[in-house]
Amino acid sequence: MSTNNTSNTHIIHAIPVDPLTGSISVPIYQTATFVQDAPGVNKGYDYGRSGNPTRKALEELVASLEDGTHAYAFATGLAAIDAVVKLLSAGDEIIAVDDIYGGAYRLFTQVYEKFGIKVHYVDTSDLEAIVQHINDKTRFIWLESPTNPTLKVSDIAAIAGLIKDSGIQLVVDNTFATPIAQQPLNLGADIIIHSGTKYLSGHSDLVAGLVVVKEERLAERVKFIQNATGAILGPNDCWLLVRGIETLNLRFRHQSATALQVAKFLETHPEIEEVYYPGLSTHPNHEIAAQQQNGLFGGVLSFTLKNDSVELADKIVCSTRYFKLAESLGGVKSLICSPPQMTHKSIPREKRLQAGVKDSLIRISIGIEEAADLEQAIATGLNTGVLALQEAVAIA
Repeated sequence: MSTNNTSNTHIIHAIPVDPLTGSISVPIYQTATFVQDAPGVNKGYDYGRSGNPTRKALEELVASLEDGTHAYAFATGLAAIDAVVKLLSAGDEIIAVDDIYGGAYRLFTQVYEKFGIKVHYVDTSDLEAIVQHINDKTRFIWLESPTNPTLKVSDIAAIAGLIKDSGIQLVVDNTFATPIAQQPLNLGADIIIHSGTKYLSGHSDLVAGLVVVKEERLAERVKFIQNATGAILGPNDCWLLVRGIETLNLRFRHQSATALQVAKFLETHPEIEEVYYPGLSTHPNHEIAAQQQNGLFGGVLSFTLKNDSVELADKIVCSTRYFKLAESLGGVKSLICSPPQMTHKSIPREKRLQAGVKDSLIRISIGIEEAADLEQAIATGLNTGVLALQEAVAIA
């Protein structure tokens, strides 16, 4: 068997055959509680919140993919983020990537800020910017790499080296890269977060979150929070997520190859101002991305328009065949969205602009369609949007 823990062989055979029946598919243990032999004496499970065999199969699978020791499945990606923040105490501080996911920004500012958790937003692809914000209250460096939605890439190993032996922990949201491209724990990170809703599921049919760690004491703390606060992933969704992961390697590699082709196409289009995709040689973090992500750059890219208007962006996202206008990403069907009005609307406009999220920024998530079909759909959508806006201006 291949020793690569993200190979097709490893993924498929890391999913156990049911020892009771021989079922090749992980059984769905749809139960709230488990009968005990005597008070406190059971077969490894006592209550559905505390543990479930289907959830255990998922958690062990994801831990193996990330080369971690423990993984914990939560009801949503934000529930996973929330669990990690609960490791902190009042007065603690986080240094977070500046173009952070809007849901995380909302959680930090509208929920945890009032409990005394302070967050500094910086461009974490700039090591000096991180150094300038570290103080004796810093507890987490919080990365998305690549980021959502401008696809900035941070040097995980360099940042881990920067804070080594400082007591500061490195948290990496690995949703965009997936363990197929990078394994942050092996680069020095302490905690990995995933929105399992995205690539791990791959079919846009569930919401889920995961936390992966390597250090035993940290694992115990996350497990305690998962059980104590109860935001667990149900057994049916755990089963769906296991099934989705079976094809993760195949899907992600295909989507990455198609995204690179589409990104190169967009670079040549006269209506496009800038394309954000780390697979392009023009991307400022291309070299570190190529090294850190094993030459795989993912299926998400963004672009801005020379006519930097919300009106034009709206017309384009509503006129692009094959790309469904929806939030989320990583599924088998291509999606398109306007982050300033959708995924990142909760972030004030001035902060979005400071982080490089312009009003006309459009994010696309490449599915498993053919690249030529997607290129044609984008070209048609751009042309349709421009003509529609010109007609609206003429009428006005």
